[in-house]
Amino acid sequence: MSRVILVAGAGGPTGQAVVRRLAERGDTVIAVDRSGVEGCLNVDLLDAAAVAELAERIRAEHGRVDGVVHLVGGWRGSKTFAETSLADWDVLHDLLIRTLQNVSLAFEPLLKAGDDGRFVIVSARAAQRPTQSNAVYATAKAAAEAWTLSLADALRGTASAAVILVVTALVHDAMRAAAPDKQFKNFTDVRDLAAAVAGLWDEDAAALNGRRIDLAPMPKDGDFS
Repeated sequence: MSRVILVAGAGGPTGQAVVRRLAERGDTVIAVDRSGVEGCLNVDLLDAAAVAELAERIRAEHGRVDGVVHLVGGWRGSKTFAETSLADWDVLHDLLIRTLQNVSLAFEPLLKAGDDGRFVIVSARAAQRPTQSNAVYATAKAAAEAWTLSLADALRGTASAAVILVVTALVHDAMRAAAPDKQFKNFTDVRDLAAAVAGLWDEDAAALNGRRIDLAPMPKDGDFS
């Protein structure tokens, strides 16, 4: 079955891996990224009106949405808690929370009306294990999780599900090439993440809805190498 799936934040290595995996199995993938990457629609996800227009355009052209994969990300941190910059919070609020809010609010009606929809975000273990150096990042990820769980509650009783995939961090080939001596042992490869995303349609929506799914072993204390 060919599905209509929006991938938001599709321009980076993670987004490209997800787009490839979904397209390879025959899905119609609508890739969105404001960076101007070839093959991606240039939509500013901070603009609620533009996102609503995108949702209406997809509804008009395809009649439905079977999935939304929200991959807009970013990281900010500090050496100590006292050195935390609230300017970094402003950046992450927009990237990790506001874009998610705009996308989920615009596409929730289409997901509710769907026969087998999925809404997916990628979170980090930092949301459950914040440290002084990642205060703003962990807080933003925790807020994104809470928002997604609220969407899951809205989808309860429908044929769609909102899901949180959790990693310690992600790795791709360019990162390995840039640091050939690094093991990246607690990282999740973007291709494995893409496979996990694609596999969500193989599971029952009601059983998936509101779940937080770990994709890698929990690292030992202080071991995030």
